[in-house]
Amino acid sequence: MQNKKSFFDLSKLRRIFQYAAPYKARFYWSVVLAIVLALITPVRPMLIQLTVDKYIAQSLKEMVVYITIIQIGIILIETVMRFAFTFTTAWLGQAVVKDMRLAVYKKILGLNLRQFDRTPIGTLTTRTINDIESINEIFSDGLIPIIADLLSIVCVLTYMFWVDWKLTLIALIPFPIMIIATYYFKESINKSFFKVRNAVARLNAYAQEHLSGMGVVQAFTAEKNEFEKFRAINKQHRNANINAIFAYSVFFPVIEIVLALSIGLVVWYTAQEALHLQKSQQGVIVSFILCLNLLFRPLRMIADKFNIVQMGVIASDRIFTVLDNDDEEKVPQGGYLQPPTRMQGKISFQNVSFAYVDEHWVLKDVSFEIKPGETVAIVGHTGSGKTTIISLLTRFYNIQKGRIEIDGYDINRLSPEYLRENISVVLQDVFLFSGSIMDNITLRNPNITREQVIAAAKMIDLHDFIMQLPGNYDYNVKERGATLSLGQRQLLSFIRAILYNPSILILDEATSSIDTECEILIQRATEKLIHGRTSIVIAHRLSTIRKADKILVLDKGVLKEMGTHEELLAKGGYYARLHKMQFEKEAV
Repeated sequence: MQNKKSFFDLSKLRRIFQYAAPYKARFYWSVVLAIVLALITPVRPMLIQLTVDKYIAQSLKEMVVYITIIQIGIILIETVMRFAFTFTTAWLGQAVVKDMRLAVYKKILGLNLRQFDRTPIGTLTTRTINDIESINEIFSDGLIPIIADLLSIVCVLTYMFWVDWKLTLIALIPFPIMIIATYYFKESINKSFFKVRNAVARLNAYAQEHLSGMGVVQAFTAEKNEFEKFRAINKQHRNANINAIFAYSVFFPVIEIVLALSIGLVVWYTAQEALHLQKSQQGVIVSFILCLNLLFRPLRMIADKFNIVQMGVIASDRIFTVLDNDDEEKVPQGGYLQPPTRMQGKISFQNVSFAYVDEHWVLKDVSFEIKPGETVAIVGHTGSGKTTIISLLTRFYNIQKGRIEIDGYDINRLSPEYLRENISVVLQDVFLFSGSIMDNITLRNPNITREQVIAAAKMIDLHDFIMQLPGNYDYNVKERGATLSLGQRQLLSFIRAILYNPSILILDEATSSIDTECEILIQRATEKLIHGRTSIVIAHRLSTIRKADKILVLDKGVLKEMGTHEELLAKGGYYARLHKMQFEKEAV
């Protein structure tokens, strides 16, 4: 029922038109043009009737020439005004689309990461691109053109009733057929377009996800299965479009038939009048035939335009769902605290529990402290909650229970900008954007100079590595860093981290799956990065964390043990067993 209610949801239409408020001068101008065009519409039939009945009948050739020149002038004026109307409404639609797209993208940038866990990226892409484009059609092909068409219909009908109300009623006899055809056309197109929009969203989501994971698809020779799934979704999209095409194919011939019937009735009735009353009706016939064409031209498209408005409102409903999403960072009552610009790096987790979904706890009552300048390693099996601790510390997710403090401040009272300016994260899977090495290191921050980037690279001995690449700092890494190895991508993330000079450094160690040369460079860079700042290292190989000041051992979200490497081995507990298992595996 949603698709039927949406058109009548005036609140949605009002909200859409709020985005046109900055351009109200253009909006009013388009309305004025619509009114003037409607008033001009019946002028030509009026002049033609006058010409046929009076000037041609009386052989007044000079007046015929004079009226013809006036007709040409009116056509030229109408053409210019119709161009202005079409351009203005299209311009208005594009301006609104621009503002709405910026608002949606800004909203998406501010959403908590849990939204991206729940919503396919392709779906958000559809909301940002395809759905917003439907809003443009409300202005360029929808509501304002509908108003113009309705005004034109009213003016033409008024003229027809003024000339001959009986003949007008005769001409309108076939109209119930058109009204019934229009209703069924509107319903059919509405359902088809609704299916088309959903199919487009599914196509975008499926294509985006599987193109991103093409390496996995090809590695497991799943091309055939994935192609068949895509074929099925694509078939649904095709069928929905074919249903719409079928409705158009039926509707427009029906309208032509109704128009032909109306013209036939006009000719029949005027012929009867001429025979019985012995009066000339040539001018009326010509005028009414032209009027019927002027009447049916907007009527042909008005049902389609109503559907455009309806689909635009449905699309706006999905857009406003994104804009109204309140799962974003909320400023606490009283505003954010204003701590010193530079963090000391003291971290405290106090009885922290967290779940990504409902109460499936990933962390359970975790408590620990990290002193400024300490290096702390977090170890545990996959799924133990190591990465979750990082995500909570950087406020990518908000905890459900407990409290996290930095330098004695509750992080919920610290702005995300302040936290992330003072905390740098080097992830195991480094994401690089399409562009140069310089762009990926600076993230296109205009305040960071090339000299600063080179100085940061030299500080951790990575300048020579970049200079060996073709184009050095201008080398294009392609989408997701496809032209670089995993180790090379990680090296760039180290430069990015040191460039922002964080107080707290988080490293997701990933030397187990890279070549020896990159591993040596990463280890050397790591030593320089962690010097003098609080550091948290997620350890995958226990041999790399022996020098850590403290080791946290997690298992299924529970903090099992805490201490130095030697202390934990001496306990002979969980860490000792992990160490023994890994040592034996490496020995093999």
